[in-house]
Amino acid sequence: MSDIVHELEQKKKELQQEISEAENKKSAENIKTKYLKSFMGELYKKLKTSEDPELKKQMGRAINEFKEYASEKIDHLIEEFVSEKKSNKYDNTIFKNNIKIGHYHPITKLYKKIEKVLISMGFSVVQGPEIELDRYNFEKLNIPAHHPARDMQDTFYVSIPNILLRSHTSSVQIRTMETRQPPIQIISPGTVYRVDDIDPQHTPMFYQVEGLMVGEKISFSNLKAILTKLLKEIFGNEAKVRFRPTYYPYTEPSAAIDVSCVECGGKGCRTCGNSGWIVVLGSGMVHPNVLEGVGYDSEKYTGFAFGLGLNRLALIYYGLGEIRKLYENNVSLWKQL
Repeated sequence: MSDIVHELEQKKKELQQEISEAENKKSAENIKTKYLKSFMGELYKKLKTSEDPELKKQMGRAINEFKEYASEKIDHLIEEFVSEKKSNKYDNTIFKNNIKIGHYHPITKLYKKIEKVLISMGFSVVQGPEIELDRYNFEKLNIPAHHPARDMQDTFYVSIPNILLRSHTSSVQIRTMETRQPPIQIISPGTVYRVDDIDPQHTPMFYQVEGLMVGEKISFSNLKAILTKLLKEIFGNEAKVRFRPTYYPYTEPSAAIDVSCVECGGKGCRTCGNSGWIVVLGSGMVHPNVLEGVGYDSEKYTGFAFGLGLNRLALIYYGLGEIRKLYENNVSLWKQL
């Protein structure tokens, strides 16, 4: 019995030494194979050859104690290597000089340019929910349920008839006017949704930037000056801007705004349909019904609003053939724009 005890004590020391020298999980697995399979196999063979029942009992107890000791030490070692691998997946001390800096998406770049111009003219940025109430998306904008203008915007309804995905960010203008008193000068950028088939010019989800200015003695001249300045900052001072009468239920009078074609300089080409002009904005003086609906005195306050589709504007600004290119995540294209 003293021989087996001496042997196990010696193996414990050897095990401790090998555990201290282990460098990775693989070496720990090798230690496990050596002591818990090979060496334990030899011990069990010796146990079977013993003919003294009392000695056999003592040997069995000593072997089991060694097995428990070795299992605990080796399993703990393996667990340490596994934890270290998880926590140190990357070596942060290694410097790599081939890391590439990403690029702004073209729509983001264009929006940042528009935002910078408008903020420089005194506008502030406000946000609103994309899941909207009918009263903010339509009714408060002078578009009640029976109004034919509802046919102009095919809407995604979350819960008919009152909850929907906003079809424009004009709802943010209503929410802002309900909580603030004039003067107000804001832009409301964001995602909007309309039931459109995907084609070179349309997608069911796109981005808008809308603006609102309300105060005393705000006139169409203010609208014209600000939007002309905005478009010339975007397309250059050589760009020509024109205003055409149109219809929007929430503005009166209303104007569609065209800019001279950036491809042909106004001479006429395929891009502008040989007209020399491309429509880029919708605008107008805020309808008195809208002002009264948020509690403003329409005799005292006037204002103007405008809206642009950022995706459509990006097509013109970057000279892209179709709107779907803006959604293809083509990094090589982003670098060119």
